[in-house]
Amino acid sequence: MQTQRDFILEPDDTERLANLAGPFDAHLRQIELRMGVEIANRGNVFRVSGDDASAVARAERVLRQLYDEAAGETLDEHAIHLRLGVHAGDAPARPAHADHLPQEVAIRVKRGTLRGRGDNQRKYLHAIATHDINFGVGPAGTGKTYLAVAMAVDALSQSRVQRVILVRPAVEAGEKLGFLPGDLTQKVDPYLRPLYDALYEMLGVDKVARLLEKNVIEIAPLAYMRGRTLNDAFVILDEAQNTTIEQMKMFLTRLGFGSTAVVTGDMTQIDLPRHVKSGLKDAVEVLRGVEGVSFTFFESRDVVRHPLVARIVNAYEAREARGDNGEA
Repeated sequence: MQTQRDFILEPDDTERLANLAGPFDAHLRQIELRMGVEIANRGNVFRVSGDDASAVARAERVLRQLYDEAAGETLDEHAIHLRLGVHAGDAPARPAHADHLPQEVAIRVKRGTLRGRGDNQRKYLHAIATHDINFGVGPAGTGKTYLAVAMAVDALSQSRVQRVILVRPAVEAGEKLGFLPGDLTQKVDPYLRPLYDALYEMLGVDKVARLLEKNVIEIAPLAYMRGRTLNDAFVILDEAQNTTIEQMKMFLTRLGFGSTAVVTGDMTQIDLPRHVKSGLKDAVEVLRGVEGVSFTFFESRDVVRHPLVARIVNAYEAREARGDNGEA
């Protein structure tokens, strides 16, 4: 038997309604497909119908919440995707002690104000703001590196740190790159390109070039961290699943006074030899519960790329859960 709910979104605001619906009602169609309901509206009067009464009720809650958010921000397919992940029944229950979300952290970047999308991103930003060492662990597309770079740029612009250091282990992802000509910077650039891309988006190409020239921003392979002590710096170790235990310990012990470290990685994309244990996996086991160290674990529902990416992540996780390594 089909269930139907009629309701009115207040106040009646044409711009907010257009923001909610999206171009050619694309946002409403996205909600319909994900939640298995039909949505019809005339102005701010809405009707949601479907065979599942609980899905219809969830769809109404989603529409009401998105309409509230539409007053203060421009909605896009990513925001709709994340909101659906929370309300469509696939979000795990929050622990009993988590009776409120962390205080929201807003970051000013070149393109405007950046905020966390979804509970885990907000938790991640708050943890970075309040802890000296932070781990962001989860699948590709969850914003681990992008948000860490944004926090680093914000700390630099607010003079909370004197420099930003972005680090990655230079490990080939399966394929052999062979001999790379050029100086040191040209040799390691292919490994560090995602960090450059995030910086360019935050600050613009010209400003990044000036800050790199002045050594205010430094991008380096992990091997060049040995023997250094990093004071008044914001340090990001990206792709940390490809560190060894010794490298991870070396990196974490570089931290000096007034510094913040963020370590990001994806346990499912380890490119180390089979007999070598990932330093990220080891650090999660060893440092859980250590005061001053925070861990944020992202899931497929936190993916802010194309919705298909989340389904791809789920498919691989399901195979791993079955104990199938994919080898013939």
